[in-house]
Parts: sequence; C-alpha cells; structure tokens
Amino acid sequence: MASKEYHRIREIIASRRSSSGRPVDIEKFRGNMESTARSLPAKVNGLMIDAGGVPGELQATSEASENHLIIYFHGGGYIGGSIATHRNLTGHLARRSNCRVLSVEYRLAPEHPHPAAVEDAVKSYRWSLSEGYEPSNIALAGDSAGGGLAAACLLALKSEGLPLPRSAVLISPWLDMSLSGESMTSNADNDSSISPQSMPRTRELFISDSEIDDPLASPLAADLTGLPPLMIQVGDEEILLSDSTRFADKAQEAGVSVNLRVWPEMFHVWHACVGLFEEASDAIGEMAEFMLNEFALDNSN
Repeated sequence: MASKEYHRIREIIASRRSSSGRPVDIEKFRGNMESTARSLPAKVNGLMIDAGGVPGELQATSEASENHLIIYFHGGGYIGGSIATHRNLTGHLARRSNCRVLSVEYRLAPEHPHPAAVEDAVKSYRWSLSEGYEPSNIALAGDSAGGGLAAACLLALKSEGLPLPRSAVLISPWLDMSLSGESMTSNADNDSSISPQSMPRTRELFISDSEIDDPLASPLAADLTGLPPLMIQVGDEEILLSDSTRFADKAQEAGVSVNLRVWPEMFHVWHACVGLFEEASDAIGEMAEFMLNEFALDNSN
C-alpha cells in the first residue's frame, strides 16, 4: 500500500486536475508547470551548455563518471515543461546514478510543432557523440511526452543509421497519438493527474490529424526491431497505462529486452515528487540501477 505522504500529495494533485475539453491556455499551462520548479538537490551542480544547437544543462555530482551520460527529455505534453521544471527529478537521477545527466530544452509546440522536438533530441545525441561519449556509455530517459520523445529519438537514430545508446528508460510515456488505449477509458476516473478530455486538446497543438500515425510522433506505430534494452515505468492508475503495456508487448515481440514496471497506485510521473514521498525516490533508484547495470557500473549510492 502506498505511503500516507503519497496519498496526501495525490489528493492535492487530484484537486487541480482539469477534465475540460476546452482549448489549452498555453500561457497558463506553462506558468503552472514553471511554478513547480525547484533547485537542483544538494551535491549536484548544473552547467548550461549548447548541445549541438539545443540548450541543455549538464548536471552532475563532483564524483560523477566523466564517461557516462544520461540524456533526459522532460515531459509537458510537448507544449510545456523545461529544464527548470524537472531539475528536482533529473538532479536526483544524477545523484543516484553518479552519471552526468544532460537535461535537454527541446523546442515546444505550438510555436514549433512536430517534428521539431525529435530533431532537437537527435541533435543532442549527435552532440554527445561529438564530445567523445561512446554510444555504449549513453542512456536516454524521459517522462510523459519526454518518454515518447526518448522512444522517437531511438527510432530516428536507427533510421539515420547512427549507433544506438546502451539503453533507455521511459517514465509514464505518451506513445500513441491516437489515444486509443483501453486505459484511456478504464482509468478515466482513476487518474488523478490528466484526463482523456484534455489530451486531444494538447495533441492538436503538437501534430496535425494526418500525422497521428507518424512513428516519430506515435512510437507505438513503429517497427521496434533493433532497439536497445528498455525499462518502462508507469502507474497502474494512469490513462496512459495501455501505451506502456502495448509498447512493451510490441517491443518484446520484436526481440527487444523490456523491463516493464507497473507501480501500484501511482499517478502520472510520480518521480517528479522526489523528496515528498518514498515511492518517488524508490522509482528513481530503480531507473538508476537499471541504467548502471546496463553500463556495467557499480551503484554504491
């Protein structure tokens, strides 16, 4: 059973959940996300950089491996979110993994619709290669839309014939722009964070109707053969749960190693609340351990 602290935060989030089908107020949406921004945790330093034409922040402890890099794509429905909104999550990932984390500030819709985000994700990966990081020492990660972007980045890299990173972790990923997953209905009343009514309004700012089946927007529609080992973390009350389960099934059928972790009672991207309840810290620890095992590194944190 989830902790009391978790349930307290869940009630607060549920009280703010929007189930409206009205057009998204971009300024308000982004402002609400930015209001949640927190500083990097203790012992983690950040350095703003130009990652191949894309803004990014390198986050690391003083003891971090100089050879291993986690490239992180924030969530926010492709229309919001930033390095700042995710510093708490990415900073704790840097601390738990003792690897460098590159948090990427990719372009947002509607000013920069699909495929701008994928283009920026690929640029950040190309930058890491130009800096001397070996593909086997790179992992991708992201949450929500950023989880979908991490998957799309893998597909774009494969299409371009670039060497793929060692692994990827997808947190509560948005992988199907058709919004056709069974959990969109079955979890409509359970999801405390996002509603099926609001999702189409977010989607229309990111892609056109003709692009819904584009694999770089909907990785669930792609040929997943050849992808590196994946970990997928998702809460069992999420409306996007089916995105994760269907993607995991399809990837495994394509011969991809997939570690699907369905966490009981958890809401969408509960990791962002690290420091507020233990399940968030435990989930970040789980993803760090997965990536370190793939890197063949010892996790002494």
